Amino acid sequence: MPTNGKDPVVHILWINAGLSCDGDSVALTAAMQPSIEDIVLGTLPGLPKVEVHWPLIAYETGPVGHKTDDFIEWFFKGERGELDPFVLVIEGSIPNEAIKKEGYWCGFGNNPATGQPMTTSEWIDRLAPKALLVLAAGTCATYGGIHAMAGNPTGAMGVLDYLGWDWKSGAGIPVVCVPGCPIQPDNLSETILYLLYQATGQAPMIPLDEEHRPQWLFGNTVHEGCDRAGYYEGGDFAGEYGSPKCIVKLGCWGPVVKCNVPKRGWMGGVGGCPNVGGICIGCTMPGFPDKFMPFMDEPPGAKVSTRMSNVLGTVVRSLRAFTLNTLEDEPKWRTRGKELKTGYHPRW
Repeated sequence: MPTNGKDPVVHILWINAGLSCDGDSVALTAAMQPSIEDIVLGTLPGLPKVEVHWPLIAYETGPVGHKTDDFIEWFFKGERGELDPFVLVIEGSIPNEAIKKEGYWCGFGNNPATGQPMTTSEWIDRLAPKALLVLAAGTCATYGGIHAMAGNPTGAMGVLDYLGWDWKSGAGIPVVCVPGCPIQPDNLSETILYLLYQATGQAPMIPLDEEHRPQWLFGNTVHEGCDRAGYYEGGDFAGEYGSPKCIVKLGCWGPVVKCNVPKRGWMGGVGGCPNVGGICIGCTMPGFPDKFMPFMDEPPGAKVSTRMSNVLGTVVRSLRAFTLNTLEDEPKWRTRGKELKTGYHPRW
């Protein structure tokens, strides 16, 4: 990357003008490992200088064409190739602008040539080919999310469906997806951190699974990291909310959902859906939400697996109770009285 005698700068162009609630932007403000402040201020070793052009923290508020206070101008600079390199972050699902006769579903600023709003999809068309990489933040941006449910009027889709699952940037990097509704804060900040190191040649190609999620974050199921998993093994299930036992029968999809929230918590290791008694509804999965509805009903596969777990768990619990009773007794040589016994038997 050319430096021109200056420290290298990586720009982050953040578009949150898709169909979205901005929940992923809000979530990032809660990140702690690292925090967004750590990234922007460059407090981490080897981190390049970063300039974040993000509506949530932007101090430029002027209209398009304003000489000194035009926030959107950074995005036009990216299109003109004046920001090299830059990372394009997209938040929110992408509506299909071709399925209506007039108007638009969502836009981001105005086109100076026409004075008309520029749609989110037009910005993606202009910026994605020039970006070092494209990061889809949150389930709406990754796979469509709530807005892409069956019957939606906008034809909403995720970035992967819009650009194509085989799409790669000019640097050969596929779309990087960090799902979550909303996104787990540290999952997003950690991925951004990795990509910044990769942008400056300090990290290899980011390892992604088949759904384009970072493997180290989404390589295990909710169940595998859940504090309640031991109850499932023993066939001990909660019958109502508020119980510390396994909540699969209450509608939790944790055994089949790829997510690290129970392990990581939400902020500072605290919180996370099943950790605080909430069922997993599968928000990090491409099939969300349609394939996980109706919420709060026992998942179809769980009806069979929990019955089997009940039978096996009865046996497991009885065996463990026997072992527990045995282990709670002190060894025979530890007896009360004046005589000291150690269990030691000399061989000669």
